[in-house]
Amino acid sequence: MPAPNAGPRESANTVLLPSPDITPKKGDRQSWGQLPAAAQSLAAAQLAASQAQPLLLVTADTASAYRLEQELHFFAADLPVRLLPDWETLPYDSFSPHQDIISERLLTLSNLPQMERGILVVPVSTLMQRLAPPAYLLRHSFDFRRGQTLDLKALRQQLELSGYRHVDTVYEHGEYTLRGALIDIYPMGSKLPIRIDLLDDEIDTLRSFDPEIQRSIEQVDALRLLPGKEFPLDEDGIAAFRRRWHERFEVDHRRCPIYQDVSDGIAPPGIEYYLPLFFERCATLFDYLPENCTVLTSGGIEAAAEHYWSDTSQRYEQRKVDPQRPLLPPAEILQPVPELFATLKDFQRITLHSETLPAAAGVSNCGALAPPALQVDASTADPVAALRDFCSGRRVLICAESAGRREALLELLARHSLRPQPLADWREFSEGDSAFAITVAPLEHGLTLEQPALAVIAESQLFGQRVSQSRRRRKATSAADQAVKNLAELRIGAPV
Repeated sequence: MPAPNAGPRESANTVLLPSPDITPKKGDRQSWGQLPAAAQSLAAAQLAASQAQPLLLVTADTASAYRLEQELHFFAADLPVRLLPDWETLPYDSFSPHQDIISERLLTLSNLPQMERGILVVPVSTLMQRLAPPAYLLRHSFDFRRGQTLDLKALRQQLELSGYRHVDTVYEHGEYTLRGALIDIYPMGSKLPIRIDLLDDEIDTLRSFDPEIQRSIEQVDALRLLPGKEFPLDEDGIAAFRRRWHERFEVDHRRCPIYQDVSDGIAPPGIEYYLPLFFERCATLFDYLPENCTVLTSGGIEAAAEHYWSDTSQRYEQRKVDPQRPLLPPAEILQPVPELFATLKDFQRITLHSETLPAAAGVSNCGALAPPALQVDASTADPVAALRDFCSGRRVLICAESAGRREALLELLARHSLRPQPLADWREFSEGDSAFAITVAPLEHGLTLEQPALAVIAESQLFGQRVSQSRRRRKATSAADQAVKNLAELRIGAPV
């Protein structure tokens, strides 16, 4: 990767992709080729480690964003890696994103202004979305600490105005309940809900708890309370919404459920596509990022952006005729494609390509190769012969998808006289001297380097398909059934 301007010193044994002798400058456009599969994540991790400012990694679709985020947690374990997730709704849908998605988005946006280094991953469709201004998150975020005096009436009003829902039992993000001197809140952006125990009007303890069994887990010193929505539902927010509704739509508002719900302080399904009605001026993700941010883009984001704009425009034309649900035009909820790429020109931008690029100014090939198929073949005398031959003359790291599958893989390989050394992570391998090793990492595809002679092998190269599912997909089988299934799959080389 490019020579660092500033950053940590690399170990003498640290594995690096062959480095283009080009340092990106503001406004420059570069293209890096020969980065198939996980090599793009490694390239991004190395560049992020060499710089004193964050990187924005833009992908063509949501699936690629989730895959790269997981790989970056592996290759850049010492750096913050954040994802701004997509709403996972279609444009102008009449239902809202899941609360967990909103929670993750609010957490990411609130942390960006303080993010000095690291990587932010975002699909291009999400990058196009218009957002609440940074001042909204700052104004509607609150801190609570042990020993702080708390007014219950004021707190309840504050929670309601911030978009939190009062429930009997707290299970999901954005919920709260009051039970005498106990207050349960599931803050947006928090991994677990928090139980506040009051002594008179003072916070005695703050404890996280398990929402399934409602049992306390551990004490915490402070609580950061983010807003419950990406838009305000306080008096000012409702008044702004009503005023701008009348400015934009010539309809009978008495027959419009969305208008009536917001007027009553209720967030109706699909309200996210009316975000501009709550603010004088919406922001974009670039308003949350420093000006010296480097932008990495995967190939195909231009076509993906055009497709998303076209799809949004088509859905707008189909649905705008409903007088009870008037719609804002696409340019109000999204950045038009020319506007988006005009903004990108102000940043130093590097496009990552899988294929080899022809020589030209601003073009560099990084020398990574597509990972080979090393299928375990149970029909032969030596099922792991392909893996055995591949390991000759190069350092190899096998990535299992879980600790249990790592142990099963170790058992399988040992039966055929292959004994990789278990390692904790990528750093231990890259900075060490192990010739053949295994670790746990959620990689879908590996990578191969010729200089240095090294390979990262994912399970899909050995067994033909990825066993674990997307993190947002619910499993249809029980954990015990899945464990038995996984073990059975790994015993493919067992003697009869």
